[in-house]
Amino acid sequence: MNPGNDQKIDQNREEFYIDTFRTEDAQGIVRLFQAVYGEHYPIQLFYDPQAIIAVNEAGKYYSIVARTVSGNIIGVDHLFRSAPNPSIYETGVGLVLKEYRNTGANTRMLEYLYEKFVPQKDNVEEVFGEPVCNHVFMQKAVERFRHVEMAMEIALMPAAAYAKEKSAAGRVAALGCFRCYKPRPHRIHIPAPYEQELCWIYSRLDDSRDIVLSEGRVPEGLLSRIGMEIFDFAQVARLAVHEIGEDFSDAFHNIETQAVAGKAVVLQAWLNLASPYVGSAVHTLREKGYFFGGALPRWFDSDGFLMQKLLCPPDFDGIVLESADAKQLLEIIKRDWERAEASAPVNPS
Repeated sequence: MNPGNDQKIDQNREEFYIDTFRTEDAQGIVRLFQAVYGEHYPIQLFYDPQAIIAVNEAGKYYSIVARTVSGNIIGVDHLFRSAPNPSIYETGVGLVLKEYRNTGANTRMLEYLYEKFVPQKDNVEEVFGEPVCNHVFMQKAVERFRHVEMAMEIALMPAAAYAKEKSAAGRVAALGCFRCYKPRPHRIHIPAPYEQELCWIYSRLDDSRDIVLSEGRVPEGLLSRIGMEIFDFAQVARLAVHEIGEDFSDAFHNIETQAVAGKAVVLQAWLNLASPYVGSAVHTLREKGYFFGGALPRWFDSDGFLMQKLLCPPDFDGIVLESADAKQLLEIIKRDWERAEASAPVNPS
């Protein structure tokens, strides 16, 4: 590909251009991670060229690269699957070689990804990002590319992840920002305690929903189905509630106990808003000390609702936000966290 009108930056840096992944890029991506993180990046995939090739071929990851005219990889960004719905992809795991920072490489990779690559992928229906809240750089980027702030994950990442740049004194929050590429209007059931908050969030969504209150009672014999993933480095457990059954309280208690035994200090519950019984599950979680997180469009193909619980101190004062909507979302979350702290036990019960 012709690098076009890219300008040579100085004598020590080559011209570069943005492109999709080629198999010969895999070793360059490994070298890039080694140069930026040494051998300590928590996702070991990025130290294995064959694994990088395999996940790109399988569509689990899509690597968008900044490649010099001589073939060196000086930057990379990714789309990857992290939600229960395989048609929604997360944007992240992006980095640029130190010598090429402040050249616009990251912005150009994101522009290529959002405006050129994704519209050509029939299997990508929704994209989301999790810009961190210890600075506003990535928040500005996702706003530029028409994402909507729908959720906020409090204390998602440990301060140790930012030790090298010394940009966080406590655990770092992240915004959940979504962009719809293939609309899917559908009915969602929202829990009564959060009707006002969720209606405000959905009023800003770039897709339509038929919103009704959750008033149903769980039928006898219906069993819960809950999955769990623990991220050891971050000490985060994500509990995906695919089905809400009459045994929900006991089923959730059991899996939450496993999460705490696995050293998780941040517990995130994803509830499926397709379920008419989501209100009863929210009532149970509120009693267990969970608080509001926000909406997760297309998370289960239908939408999800995030509730969260902290077994560590939140660093609300360290949260830096760009937009007025993000600030309003934080106020909603802080109020509900205060309610949870005042009314619920610290440990699972």
